Amino acid sequence: VQLVESGGGLVQSGESLRLSCVASTPPRNIVVMSWYRQVPGKGRELVASITSNDMTNYGNFVKGRFTLSRGSAETMMYLQMNNLNPEDTAVYYCNIRGTQPDPPYFTWDLWGQGTQVTVSS
Repeated sequence: VQLVESGGGLVQSGESLRLSCVASTPPRNIVVMSWYRQVPGKGRELVASITSNDMTNYGNFVKGRFTLSRGSAETMMYLQMNNLNPEDTAVYYCNIRGTQPDPPYFTWDLWGQGTQVTVSS
């Protein structure tokens, strides 16, 4: 299974983008789907996540500006980002974590290649 992010680009401060995460084959036994971001020289930080029972979590920096939603079919999820600012400039990654269906229920992780978001002031 491969994940592909899209929707990144160059926008001005205050504008919006919607990121998509598409799976070559929708995986099963998903535990949580997440968006992370990373800037050069820093580790990846959580932007937003949604669990299998629809509990969402957002990074403190989001402050109501971003919304994670489920997609359909091969589109696993979206990230609607509003009121972007230069501090949001980063590579955004889609992550899906799940478990094997049978004991010992090993977990697995899928990552996309990332999509660049650049916000100019």
